[in-house]
Amino acid sequence: MAAPTSRKFLGRLSLPERTFVIDALRTETVGGVILLVAAIVALILANTPLSGVYGDIRDFSFGPEALHLRLSVASWATDGLLTIFFFVAGIELKRELVAGELRDPKAAALPVIAAVCGMAVPALVYVIVSASAGGSLKGWAVPTATDIAFALAVLAVIGTALPAALRAFLLTLAVVDDLGAILIIAIFFTQHINVIPLILSVAALALFWLLHRKGVRTAWIYVPLAVVIWALMHASGVHATIAGVAMGLMLRCTVREGEERSPAERVEHRVRPVSAGVAVPLFALFAAGVPLSGGAVADVFTRPETLGVVLGLVVGKAVGVFGGSWCAARFTRAELNEDLAWADVFAVAALAGIGFTVSLLIDELAFSGDPTLAEEVKAAVLIGSLTAALFAGILLKLRNTKYQRLCQEEERDEDMDGIPDVYELDSPAYHLRMAAIHEAKAAEHRRLAEVAAANDSGDDGPA
Repeated sequence: MAAPTSRKFLGRLSLPERTFVIDALRTETVGGVILLVAAIVALILANTPLSGVYGDIRDFSFGPEALHLRLSVASWATDGLLTIFFFVAGIELKRELVAGELRDPKAAALPVIAAVCGMAVPALVYVIVSASAGGSLKGWAVPTATDIAFALAVLAVIGTALPAALRAFLLTLAVVDDLGAILIIAIFFTQHINVIPLILSVAALALFWLLHRKGVRTAWIYVPLAVVIWALMHASGVHATIAGVAMGLMLRCTVREGEERSPAERVEHRVRPVSAGVAVPLFALFAAGVPLSGGAVADVFTRPETLGVVLGLVVGKAVGVFGGSWCAARFTRAELNEDLAWADVFAVAALAGIGFTVSLLIDELAFSGDPTLAEEVKAAVLIGSLTAALFAGILLKLRNTKYQRLCQEEERDEDMDGIPDVYELDSPAYHLRMAAIHEAKAAEHRRLAEVAAANDSGDDGPA
């Protein structure tokens, strides 16, 4: 009986998948840098004499009272702008399930197990730390999230290259994390439900799906309908961001005859820059502004809830993602890509401890009845994410020379046909093109050799 064929863990991506990952993460990287700047601005505003003005702006309320939409600026950022973020997350999830890494259950098993462990272990760390000191268990979900935009911003700032397989692994982790966050918000943070608005929201979602299925492409129809769906979802008591996820999941991700791109890809191409460059940074601007005096920072490491968040992000994420990856690879007999080492997996696992955006959102939901503790947990999220970023940055920097070499090999295109050479090694046409290129170079070198020989002969003649 033949031995079972082992599968590759973090193996080379297909060319279409590699192209998608690179394009998607390029936008997220730019957005992540803007997010980082927004967070720094928020901290400066909250810790300078401008803190009063910052607080007044954040707490200023506007909107129609009759529709229960008179919200503060901070609430509009949380419930409104983050809906755009979760809309993109829904599209990403749908695409991964239909055409991406998650479409094949066997291939998806490893990153999914890693992501699930990367959520479960931080939650367990928080519960153990908080319960052992008599703290509140409400924040167990805060350290479970991964903020890929912030993680990519860290890579951009420290100048670290990352091979496509590791970038895809990080993206898949973030997508599964987003799914987990969606389920957590929907299940654990829906305190009451107003049935009529919820039914109307579902009916509007059905209309959204029907119009999309019929091929309607007019933004002037979808945008007002999306606002109605969001407002009804908000009125129902279910967190409004769920509306964004639901609409994202309804978009078709497959390409039909006559189409260059699927509707989901077209919409994502337009909306992702708005999410990464506007919505999420504005949320950070009004969510990350917490006082960070010496006493407040010290309290982060002494209060059980805040210490649980920090250890969950820094220790729980690294142990969970790495442990889940290693165990899944061992039990499924998957072999790690020979170009990488388990140290690389651990570095990415540590990078996943940057849980900025969704962690701040869950913090606001978990401790909505205790604003003081909510602010302290925000500080813990910032400190935990920063610590994870520094730790992962050091680990990745140690391997950066190898990463740069791998990235150069992945991008090399000596025949200049627009396709990386590593994807054409089995193509006879590629080798014929390369042979022609080398023959042309050889002919040029022979000509130069003849010229050099003639010059040498001239130099040896009589003066």
